[in-house]
Parts: sequence; structure tokens; C-alpha cells
Amino acid sequence: MDNILDNLSKTEFVSLCVRDPRLHKDDPWHTYVDYEICLHTNSMCFRKKTSIVRRRYSDFVWLRHCLEQNALIIELPKLPPWNPFFSLKNKEQVSMRMKGLQEFLENILQNPLLLSDSRLHLFLQSDLSITKIERCALGKTRYTVAEAIQKSGCGYSNSEDKTSCDSDCESYTSSGL
Repeated sequence: MDNILDNLSKTEFVSLCVRDPRLHKDDPWHTYVDYEICLHTNSMCFRKKTSIVRRRYSDFVWLRHCLEQNALIIELPKLPPWNPFFSLKNKEQVSMRMKGLQEFLENILQNPLLLSDSRLHLFLQSDLSITKIERCALGKTRYTVAEAIQKSGCGYSNSEDKTSCDSDCESYTSSGL
């Protein structure tokens, strides 16, 4: 019995969810939606065991492009299609996009080769902008990838609610992570 409990406690898991879409208006002509990415894991592949960041759809497009360049022999999962008429008021559109973004990340996290890309870890566990992620991954910042992840404040500004990843997230178990 103790042996079974030891094996269960050693099983690696990753719980990931994409949720809480928010509309941002830079001006009347430029708006975008970002999403909260919540990651909870006991995997040794990740620096932090819990992280929460916000990313927009174009950030996911950037990540897919980076991973595609780094892993030419791997067929990457697709992102949900871009929709120029995307609206937060359309609950079905919002739900389908969040589900598609979550499935994209879940599939990425199941591939050990893709897990070796530092940009993926910065994307999921730091609040750095895409430009700063690129610079950090290339070693062109005064901080390392590990330092950038450790110093990220769970992706929240001081005024926001600091709720943790909870059971709303889907999880999967993998011994290959």
C-alpha cells in the first residue's frame, strides 16, 4: 500500500487553464482581448509550481511560430482561427477560442522537445512582454530565464485579485514531462 502511495505522489501532473478574457482599448480603433493562463504543476520541467500570466491571441501566434522554427520535424497543434469579428459579447466565440488556446498549450506541454524551449517557459511563467521574452531567451538581458520566471509576480498587478489556480482548470497526468 505504501508503495502505491509513493508512486501516486511521484506522478507528474500539469494543470492548465485559459480563462478570464478581458477587453483592452488602446483607443477607439485599437482593441484586443487577453486571457489568463493558469499553470499548476509538480513537474521538474517548470521553475515555478504555480503561475498565472495574461496573454493575447497574437502572443499565442508568436509562440507557435517560435516553436515551429525550433522543432522543424514536429507537427505543431493548430491555434483556433483568427476572427476579425471576434466579440466578447458572443459567449460561444469566447468559449471556443479559450478552449482552442487551452488545447494548443496542453498539446505543446506533452512534447518533451518543445518543453526544452526557454521561450515557452517564459511565455507561461513570466509576465515579460514578447519582445523581452525574445531578448531574454537570446541572453540579451541582465537577467537569466530562471531569474525572469522567479521574479514574476504571478502575472498580477497589485490591484488585481490574487486568486490561485483552482479546480476549474483541466489537468492531465504525464510521466513523460
